[in-house]
Amino acid sequence: MSHLMNTYARLPVAFSHGEGAWLWDTEGKRYLDGLAGIAVNTLGHAHPRFTAALTEQIGKLIHCSNVYQVQSQELLADKLCSLSGMQEVFFCNSGCEANEAAIKLARMYGHDKGIETPSIIVMEKSFHGRTLATLSATGNRKVQAGFEPLVKGFVRVPYNDLEAIRQVAQHNSNVVAVLVEPIQGEGGVRTLDIAYLQQLRNICNGQNWLLMLDEVQCGMGRTGKWFAFQHSGILPDVMTLAKGLGSGVPIGACLAAGKAAGLFKPGNHGSTFGGNPLACVAGLTTLNIVEHDQLLAHADNLGRFIRQGIATALQGVNGIKEIRGQGLMIGIELDKPCGDLVKQALAQGLLINVTADNVIRLLPPLVMSQNEAQQLLDILCPLIKDFLQS
Repeated sequence: MSHLMNTYARLPVAFSHGEGAWLWDTEGKRYLDGLAGIAVNTLGHAHPRFTAALTEQIGKLIHCSNVYQVQSQELLADKLCSLSGMQEVFFCNSGCEANEAAIKLARMYGHDKGIETPSIIVMEKSFHGRTLATLSATGNRKVQAGFEPLVKGFVRVPYNDLEAIRQVAQHNSNVVAVLVEPIQGEGGVRTLDIAYLQQLRNICNGQNWLLMLDEVQCGMGRTGKWFAFQHSGILPDVMTLAKGLGSGVPIGACLAAGKAAGLFKPGNHGSTFGGNPLACVAGLTTLNIVEHDQLLAHADNLGRFIRQGIATALQGVNGIKEIRGQGLMIGIELDKPCGDLVKQALAQGLLINVTADNVIRLLPPLVMSQNEAQQLLDILCPLIKDFLQS
């Protein structure tokens, strides 16, 4: 019996190794990876250039304290800022840590403006993490249950509803920021309208609020652009990243620009492991390979291919509510809970995920080929059809 805390309902399979978009279990069975460790394995598994860069770095330096300069950290910060238009970066180890940093930035921004109890607008069905502050920001009672008292200072509104935000602006003078996912991952792959994001930027400008975007799941090239906000032509004040940034090596980042830049001073925030040389080389190498191999355009094209393939194969099948997403972040909403499909797909050698009870979520690695995407469709679409017709 395992001595692990029982925090995950684990599937009865363990993987020994992988290559590209494929994984092998300890019994030697091969699986096509349609999940990429939940949007983490940007470059798939055992990518030769990534492996070589990490191996070389491990032979030189894994960790040194942030009380010294870390060259790879500075290079990664420069690269992220040049790709995003942001101005400065704080490195940590995960998405919830990146969001904690964003929440602290917003509070400091509010206090600097003389607001004693700064509040942040957050969305229904959002997910920002499992630390006390980020689960308080999260719009999911299941995540919060049993961990009260929650952290105060969050005002919740419906997703994609500008009028609700305007109402809060009229009645709550403590608001200092809006925190939102451009695409809700755990909430069911729900995408903000481009016009909504543009209007939200205008509202934040008018109210002197920070616009903070959680791109932990949708960032890092997954939508066909480096960052999901780039589809709308705006620039946030704060953006958080993690998951795909290190292609499997734990790293998170909180980026700031404009009103949010320069707020943190020495001693305000920190992380022992944040931005260590190994994690930063993983980030740099990921960015360089995505750029060199033109994986942004590939993610865009392959995402269209998969969504179109699903729509064609399931045309006329009752029970398909919507096929949505952007790039290689894809949701298929059914009209009933479909968690059973995860085990059915696993049995047929395909890794998928179900979120928000009735949304099949696909997050393949950016290196998946069109031939492999077709294999994914050939397994998944008949399973969905049988499931809905049973």
